[in-house]
Amino acid sequence: MAVVVPRSKMIEVIARKELQKHALYILLGESDEGEPKAYIGETNNFSKRIKDHDQKKGFWSKALVFISQNESQIDKADVLYLEAKAIALAAKNKQFILDENKQNPEPTVLPEHKRDPDDEFFEDIVFLASFIGCSIFEEPIQTHDKNKLGLFLSGRGAEAKAVYNENGLTVLAGSVIAGDCTNSCPSVDKRMKLVQELTEEVGGKRVLKLNKRFDSPSAASVFCLGRSSNGWREWCNAKGIPLKSLLGAEKIQ
Repeated sequence: MAVVVPRSKMIEVIARKELQKHALYILLGESDEGEPKAYIGETNNFSKRIKDHDQKKGFWSKALVFISQNESQIDKADVLYLEAKAIALAAKNKQFILDENKQNPEPTVLPEHKRDPDDEFFEDIVFLASFIGCSIFEEPIQTHDKNKLGLFLSGRGAEAKAVYNENGLTVLAGSVIAGDCTNSCPSVDKRMKLVQELTEEVGGKRVLKLNKRFDSPSAASVFCLGRSSNGWREWCNAKGIPLKSLLGAEKIQ
């Protein structure tokens, strides 16, 4: 069973008896820059645990709580196992910022008679999260989608990958982003806040932690390069053909 707990109605909802037992839960909200953010946790009593999060975690607006309808189906070892699988899959797909989860725990070693039902339980969690409209466990955009253009951009230490369609340009997780700005860069403060929020340092480079969509190719290239940029010209496909030419939009400036 999945229970949606809006933060605004938390006190009313957590009085429900079924939330006073072992559960896997996900806090959902946004970062300061409006990017999807989540925290994945486990507890033996969600009703008590959420009160602590209400005081200490400000970002979330609702919680998804996954519980068994069978009183005896899951215990502490089970929810620890489910938590590790959930964090690993969410971290792999990089759809949400997970900086509130400081560690990536290893799945609890369970006997086979418990592991198989827990794996099925987790499949239900993935399905229910998607059904509710939460994409945290969904695979990210793939560049081979025939309806999307796979694009690349480099310069100032940046090595970025993106996809473009009618909804805008999405810079893909794993892209390397310039760590600073030149004097020509517009909105320096806003850009640096995004860099701080959305990237992590890996080997001295700033690497994007999740997919980031921009309304225009130029906004995306400014973010990646840290300087003034015409994204229609600088984003290119694998053959080096600029986005402007790929779209046959010679009037785009």
